[in-house]
Amino acid sequence: MSTSPAGRPAGPDGCARPEGPPLLVARDLRKAYGATPALDGASFSLAPGEVVSVMGPSGSGKSTLLHVLSGVVPPDGGEVRYDGRDLFALGDAERSSLRRTDFGFVFQFGQLVPELTCGENVALPLRMNGVKRAEAERRAHEWLERLEVDGVAGRRPGEVSGGQGQRVAVARALVTAPRVVFADEPTGALDTANGDRVLALLADAARESRAAVVLVTHEPRVADRADRQVVVRDGRTHAEERAA
Repeated sequence: MSTSPAGRPAGPDGCARPEGPPLLVARDLRKAYGATPALDGASFSLAPGEVVSVMGPSGSGKSTLLHVLSGVVPPDGGEVRYDGRDLFALGDAERSSLRRTDFGFVFQFGQLVPELTCGENVALPLRMNGVKRAEAERRAHEWLERLEVDGVAGRRPGEVSGGQGQRVAVARALVTAPRVVFADEPTGALDTANGDRVLALLADAARESRAAVVLVTHEPRVADRADRQVVVRDGRTHAEERAA
């Protein structure tokens, strides 16, 4: 078994990780769009409950890596295994089911449904999974309260601030009790104060619910919140040890 510079067991990306089997692991991922390679041998591992930041400049392949890890985009080569299963050996319906149950998503601009209230947005994943309306609304309100935005439950996304909208998006991502949250530049559209607050709430809530987080960012201050960092350059992953 390989070890990290800190002497702890290392995943395929070369980073130290907690002992025990990884929840999500990718090896030698390759993905091209036409003649342009987005991933060129990238590898990655994620332990249960771990927060890992993925850094890199625009065009480095970090968002493509997130989309492949979450089963949204199939790679041209390599493999992704989630909980011991080959993610892309599953059918489309099975991967879609995982994205409704085991995976949660937070995007840069929230991507809330504008016609629904904030409370209805948070309850939506539960309703799609067959949870009855009253129970879905109760659980949605609990998460809005935990993310300190229960006061906006009855408002539509266009009626709340950017920081409030991102907290609603985080609540929506966590309401199904996912095992992995994929966050793609979740603070990129916010000012520093709001971004820091949203990130702190995301990290705290995820750790409290024992969800692992893959956090794509280009901001060092955001990456520093993670347990460890992976840097993507020219479609390849590189380990960055975090100071204890």
